[in-house]
Amino acid sequence: MADPSDLQKDLQTLAAELKRLEAEYNMFFAGRLPRPPWETRGRVEAMFKRWDRGVIQSTGDRFRFETLQSRYQAFVELWDRGLKAREEGRPGPFAQPPPKEIKRRHKEPDAKVLHVTAFTDPMREMDKLHSLYDSLMDARRESGEDVVPFHRFAALVKDQVSKLREEGSPEVAFRVAKNKHGKVNFTVRATKGGKE
Repeated sequence: MADPSDLQKDLQTLAAELKRLEAEYNMFFAGRLPRPPWETRGRVEAMFKRWDRGVIQSTGDRFRFETLQSRYQAFVELWDRGLKAREEGRPGPFAQPPPKEIKRRHKEPDAKVLHVTAFTDPMREMDKLHSLYDSLMDARRESGEDVVPFHRFAALVKDQVSKLREEGSPEVAFRVAKNKHGKVNFTVRATKGGKE
C-alpha cells in the first residue's frame, strides 16, 4: 500500500499530465504537431494502470482518481475516432469548418458594380437621376433586356426614396451591378448617416 501523500502527489501529476496530453492532441489535430503524442499517452496510461491495480483507502482520493480515469477514457475514444477518420480520409470530430469568407463568396456571385448614387430628393437632383438612368439602361441593353421609359424610372426612384425617408433614412442609395452571368441588378438601400 502506498503512502497517502504519494497518492495525492500522483493524482496531481496525473491531472496535469492529462491536461498536457489533451493539449498535445489538440495541437496534433490542428496540424501543429507532426504525429500523435504517443509517449505522453503511454506515460498517462501507465499511471492509471498502476493506481487502478492498487488500493486507494480514502473515498475522496478514489473519487478523484475515478473522475480522472473516466475523463481519460472519454478522451481516448474521441482521439481514436479522430485518428480513424483522418486515416479514412473523411471529416471527423476535429474537422475545421471552412472560413466564413469562403462561405460568403459561394452564396453571392461576383458582381461588377457599374454605378452607385444616393438621393435625398431625386426631383431636385436631376443630373444624378439621369446618370443613374443612363447607366442602368445601358447595362439592360447589353444584357438584351427591355429599356424602361424615363418617366416610369423616375417615378420608381421617387417612390423608393419617399418610402425609405419616411422610415427615417436621411439618404437612399441606388446601385446598378452586373453579376458574372450577365444579369443586371438594380438595388436600393437606406443609408445611415449618409453611408451605406
